[in-house]
Amino acid sequence: MDPLRQAARQIMALALEEDLGQGDLTSQAVIPAQARFQGVMTARQDLVVAGLPLALEVFTTLAPQARVEALAAEGQVAPAGTVLARIGGPARELLSAERTALNLLQHLSGIATLTRAYVQRLAGTHAVLLDTRKTIPGLRLLAKYATRLGGAQNHRLRLDDGVLIKDNHLAVCGSVSEAVARARAAGLTNIEVECDTLAQVAEAVAARVERVLLDNMDPATLARAVALVAGRAQTEASGGVNLETIAAIAQSGVDFISVGRITQSAPAVDIGLDWTPQP
Repeated sequence: MDPLRQAARQIMALALEEDLGQGDLTSQAVIPAQARFQGVMTARQDLVVAGLPLALEVFTTLAPQARVEALAAEGQVAPAGTVLARIGGPARELLSAERTALNLLQHLSGIATLTRAYVQRLAGTHAVLLDTRKTIPGLRLLAKYATRLGGAQNHRLRLDDGVLIKDNHLAVCGSVSEAVARARAAGLTNIEVECDTLAQVAEAVAARVERVLLDNMDPATLARAVALVAGRAQTEASGGVNLETIAAIAQSGVDFISVGRITQSAPAVDIGLDWTPQP
């Protein structure tokens, strides 16, 4: 099975277990066993759709006979009022699934929506937005899927997915050149080093690293760092990036900008499930 789909189903199962407990006391008590529900999932704000197939699978997991129809595509920009899906079937089961389905859809669409806002601020520059490992534990594959839908590229997925020598690595090793030498001796390639100063940038370039991460530098210092690198390595800006600062950071000429906020702090978007009377 595709790793993303496998992760999605595992998360869905855990989320349903977390929400249902021993069963939905309210629906069991007030909804007749044969009652039917018909409704629509609607965007209540402008958003980028992410996670709709998973949300619909939550409904069909509890109600296998339910009829679900996606009316929006993954990655689609949906203005407020857009009907995203139609759902119909046994009322008890569908209402029991409602919160879990909406939680997943609202969270993932929130990530995609915020990511799109950052990407739009990069218009006119060559900088590429990257996500980070700053994700809610257990949700990384889905979060990084959502950032792709919003227009970002994925940075490394896990610690085994790339080499990034950070400040604490350097503190233990003693210097950029020593840390890079040890990484190469271990047979590692495509090495990235986090640099806090221009002196470290020069040392990283001299060590012939593939990418230099420019950490918490203001736009003027970033521009000096880019000039110092002079195309001998890729450059990535990180730290202090938000919607107000990202355009100026991109204007410095960096190749990539990594932003933890798009997965760590993205607000859930407003999506509702509303009853629609039967004709």
